[in-house]
Amino acid sequence: MKPKKVTLSSIATELQVSKTLVSLVLNGKADALAINKLTQQKVLDKARELNYKPNQVARGLRMGQTKTLGLLVADISNPFYARITRTIEHEAEKAGYSLIVCSSDESKEREIRLLKTLLNRQVDGIIMTTTLHDPKILQQLLPHRFPLVLVDRSLAGFESNFVGVDNAISAENAINHLIEIGHKNIGFLTLTPDYISSLSERKAGYLHALERHSIAVNNNYILQLDYLKIKNKDYSQLYQFLLDYPEITAVFSANNNLAVACLSIAKTLGRKIPKDLSLITFDDVELFEYTAPSVSSIAQPLEIIGQKSLQILLQQLKNDNFTLQKEILSTQLNLRESSCGIK
Repeated sequence: MKPKKVTLSSIATELQVSKTLVSLVLNGKADALAINKLTQQKVLDKARELNYKPNQVARGLRMGQTKTLGLLVADISNPFYARITRTIEHEAEKAGYSLIVCSSDESKEREIRLLKTLLNRQVDGIIMTTTLHDPKILQQLLPHRFPLVLVDRSLAGFESNFVGVDNAISAENAINHLIEIGHKNIGFLTLTPDYISSLSERKAGYLHALERHSIAVNNNYILQLDYLKIKNKDYSQLYQFLLDYPEITAVFSANNNLAVACLSIAKTLGRKIPKDLSLITFDDVELFEYTAPSVSSIAQPLEIIGQKSLQILLQQLKNDNFTLQKEILSTQLNLRESSCGIK
């Protein structure tokens, strides 16, 4: 039989005092109301004897907070989000907060449902990577000035804290490198939906690099792949792309999952990397350092992104006059074996 839960009423009944008195003692308000020290001690002793466990959520609501935060990411299975999540969870615990982690799986409908769930759970604030395109949805869902930090992806027309990197400059630097070592026919792999800010900015960087070097843009060399197909390892679109355009000598992929797909299809087609096809990708993962060949990639400071996003959220929680913050962090281009010049 499940043991009966000990409540404030239980303690009050045992001591033949009021529930209000017990609550005041256990919430540290007894001295301010001049409650007798002996009475206070009796309440504390009885609570300890009965192994009383306070309801933290209910207590938090009475105090105007639950000490719980929400984290909503686009795809928890992606190492990029997994590492950020681990950092935020660790830092939140150190600050005395619990973290509820959700994954939208790049679904707008699921994201909206999860946001409503987090708000119903009375979380004190939310860190999220949004899949939404219409800022009005967030404006309608979230209370005015609700503590929120957007990570990795900004949302045009929506005022919020933001932590991310300069995607356009980072992508442009990678394409500049490929051009400088002799590549002109450079493919660009991206994902749906194309309104995602990080993806559109990386495409802008690709296009700007070509323009700077007076290389005409060939729209046939830009391939937008379906997110769900890539996640489910359906690489048929990419296979046809590399088959149709054998003159492409280098590929820049907008994220790590696309790079893995490119490695797989290149092997299937017998195109050796980097001899036949150079590859640079956005998002470095540990695997890329040890593959054969090792993969050139743009590394984002994931731990710093996690730390900064939580710091900003906690600052907003503690300051009613908080000013929204925007942190744009630097990336690092790690050149490895998968990218080399044309011989």
